[in-house]
Amino acid sequence: MTDLDQYLDQHDRRIHDELFDLLRIPSVSARSEHAADVRRTAEWLRDSLAKIGFDASIHPTSGHPIVLGEWRGAPGAPTILIYGHYDVQPAEPLELWESPPFEPTIRNGRIYARGATDDKGQLFLHVKALEAHLAVRGKLPVNVIVLAEGEEEVGSENLERFVEENAKRLAASAVVISDSSMFAPGQPSIVSSLRGLAYFQINVTGPTVDLHSGSYGGAVVNPATALARIIASFHDENGHIAIPGFYDTVRDWSDSAREAIRRLPFDEGVFQRQTGAPALGGEKGYSTLERIWTRPTCEVNGLLSGYTGEGAKTVLPSKAMAKVSCRLVPDQQPEEIERLMRAHVTRVAPKGVTVTVENLSGGRPWRAELDGPLFDAARRSLKAAFGREPVIVGEGGSIPVVGDFQRILGTPVLLMGFGLPGENAHAPNEWISDENFVKGAKAVASFWDELAAN
Repeated sequence: MTDLDQYLDQHDRRIHDELFDLLRIPSVSARSEHAADVRRTAEWLRDSLAKIGFDASIHPTSGHPIVLGEWRGAPGAPTILIYGHYDVQPAEPLELWESPPFEPTIRNGRIYARGATDDKGQLFLHVKALEAHLAVRGKLPVNVIVLAEGEEEVGSENLERFVEENAKRLAASAVVISDSSMFAPGQPSIVSSLRGLAYFQINVTGPTVDLHSGSYGGAVVNPATALARIIASFHDENGHIAIPGFYDTVRDWSDSAREAIRRLPFDEGVFQRQTGAPALGGEKGYSTLERIWTRPTCEVNGLLSGYTGEGAKTVLPSKAMAKVSCRLVPDQQPEEIERLMRAHVTRVAPKGVTVTVENLSGGRPWRAELDGPLFDAARRSLKAAFGREPVIVGEGGSIPVVGDFQRILGTPVLLMGFGLPGENAHAPNEWISDENFVKGAKAVASFWDELAAN
């Protein structure tokens, strides 16, 4: 056991008390009535960083503030930027929580609270790892910047601008983020890829008002039917996306990487039961994990048209709408996918209706090159804390800030998360494994030593 591990063990009760204080603040960034709570969380985090020896400050934005902590007492050593977010998702529906969302509770080795894993718990364990170094040794082996935002759950609207305007101040050799999950309990993981996003709304308009389906049906093109035909054209019978050009820039994974994914202890039966779906499906020729991690998608997220109330109302709807998201993989770009989507919808839309495509949001995919001292240090520190070699995993979702950091700062990004599958990050009864919180702090504390030793 290292001196850092001993410190973290000796102060475990206080560390948990402080974490619970942080989790009690309802920093819901999406709700205006919680603006003061978000600000209070920023101040709490600033004060926590200042208490352990960081130069900490709050930076206002047009939305919620950004917290910046800096320790630059290692001249000549690398500078590492830690990113996290202190805002949380709304807790509703409240009636589905087994304990109040902002009253942290430990049950069966799990810490239940909104923000426990996404991302307050994971960010806070970094703060405590830094504290261990400064308390035990009086210094850090590297220079460290902590950047915590309060708008991640509402799209990080102001973060990119802040990073661009402060690029010199934030210059670093690497960025470290803990806002992801381990592959399984006890199995530390390093995330190697994130999918990007291109999100659209497709609007189909026909007659100026809803029409009687008996008087007009068969003579007027039905917008709902037209939309269904458009959606049906997105895939072929093998689950491949049929939009011309969609795969042109997809960078294939190597055979060895695909084989490594197949060797992971993944149980498709358990995965299916967790979804509640009667069967799994997707693009032919790929495993479930490959479909989630390495392949692009085109999915309908919502549909709206006509009468949807109780009973019957025989109308031919005037309008139909669909929300459609495309998850992207390297080297697809959301701007190009938008162009392809517009061209495809225009080509397949039937006559007799007007169709428009709105671009709602987008983000670029990311894939890491997992070579070099940064990732070697992460592997060693994770193995030391968890007793097992970490595995390399992908993430089907998007974290747009990862690409922004890499693009603006020109530095590699390490995603080293301590969550677990099924932690209800955006749902009632969010939790983080208490063991992962404790071991995560020890892994991060060890990481700084390992990185400095390279």
